[in-house]
Parts: sequence; structure tokens; C-alpha cells
Amino acid sequence: MKRLLSIELQKIWKNRASRILTISYFVILSFIALIASIKFDIGNFKLHFAEMGIFNFPFIWHFNTYIASVLKLFLAIIIVSMMANEYSYGTLKQNLIDGMSKKEFVLSKFLTVVFFAFVSTVFVFIMSIILGYSFSSYNEVGIVFSDLEYLLAYFIKLVGFFSFCLFLGVLIKRSAFAIGFLFIWFIGESIARGLLTYNIFPKSETAGQITQFFPLESMSNLIVEPFSRLSIIKNIQETIGEHGIKDYSVHLSSVLIVLAWTAIFVFLSYLLIKKRDL
Repeated sequence: MKRLLSIELQKIWKNRASRILTISYFVILSFIALIASIKFDIGNFKLHFAEMGIFNFPFIWHFNTYIASVLKLFLAIIIVSMMANEYSYGTLKQNLIDGMSKKEFVLSKFLTVVFFAFVSTVFVFIMSIILGYSFSSYNEVGIVFSDLEYLLAYFIKLVGFFSFCLFLGVLIKRSAFAIGFLFIWFIGESIARGLLTYNIFPKSETAGQITQFFPLESMSNLIVEPFSRLSIIKNIQETIGEHGIKDYSVHLSSVLIVLAWTAIFVFLSYLLIKKRDL
């Protein structure tokens, strides 16, 4: 496995575009720290994001993993390009000629997916620890390391999403078209979710029970938006008469659905490569 991963990482690092995207991703991810410096001071209205508690333990785990997951498209482009380049440069065929089996080839790609997800998760963990100890009002060990399930959800979300991108790269062979198809899929899911929620099942939870099995929706459900957990947002909601109770926890059912889709995407990628005349 180490050999397979090493081969893939060398391919990515030697590709100038992939190298720039990878570095850019982690640089932009670091910009989450700049949120702490944002201040608005307009007359009597003062807003300092760090003072709102977004970097308080354990809320920071939820906030940072949610924000970081928005940036996953950078690595998604690398995953799709990684597969598309195999066809463009003929390296897939060369790998097979050199003795690599099709099963090992797909495994090498999946190991790369897991590696990127793992490194990203570790990066977010370290960044959250630094920001948390710099700005959090609560530094007790029991509080600091609670809610770490958001990191696990983040890791699984990235693995699932990148596996989907890997499948699209295998299916379509061209990175630009694969990314375009990803957006089309997202729009299709959004339309279907809207129709189910507002037209077909407007007064029941049936729509949510169905859409939770959509690939992108299931990944989105792993980490729901954290902003309405902030006290300032809750106060605004109470002022306008909204008292809805939202569930922010990471559910095992959501984890299992994403893991199932991950297995499906990797298996379908293998089937496509196995049956194609390369």
C-alpha cells in the first residue's frame, strides 16, 4: 500500500497545476484564522467575530470543520484531474504494462483519497487547537476534547466526496467535464429536494427521509450549519418569535450512508476500469 500511495503522490507533486492547487488549498484553509481579526464598528453597532464565541471549545470543532468542508472543491479538482491525467498521458496503460493490476490501480487512487482527507483533518485539528487556546473562554481538557466527532464526520465527508469525484473522473475521463457534471448533479439533487419538500411532501418529514440517501445530501447532513448555535443568532431568533429546536449532532445513520456511497463509488470505479479496453 505504501508503494501504491507513493506512486500517486509523486504523480500529483510532479504535476504543476495539482501542486499549486494543493498548496493553495491549505493556505486558504489557514485563512480561517483571519476571521478572528474581522471587526465591524459602525456607531453603536460593534461586531467582533472572535468575541462571538466561534472559537470557543467545543463549538470550534463544529465551526471549523463546517467552514473547511466548503473548501473541499480545491482537492476535488485534484482528485478528478488525477484520474483524467491517467487517460490523457497514458500512464494508466503504462502502469498496467509495468505489472500493476487494475485492482491495485483503483486501490492506489482510493489510498490517495484517504490520504488527502486524513491530512486535511489533521490540519484542521491543529489549526483548531491553536485558535481555540488563543481565543476560547473554556480551556478545560474535558471541554477542549469534547465534540471531536465533528472531526470524524469531516474525515468521512471528505473521503465520500473525493470517492465520488474519483468515480466521475473514471466515468467521464475529462476533468473539466467531470467537474461540470458534479455541479449538474448538485443542481439536480437541489431541484429534487425542493420538489419533495415543498410540492410532494410539504407537511411531513418524508422528504427528508428520502433525500438523506442522496449522495451529496448525505454528505451535507454529516455536518449541519453551526451558525444558528451562536447566542447572538439565538437571541435574534427569539426576538422575531422563532423557537425551533435544531439537531446539530453527528448521527450514526448519516455516517453509514456516506460510507455506503463511498464503497459504491469505489466499486463502480473498479468495474469501469475492469471492463474498459484500456
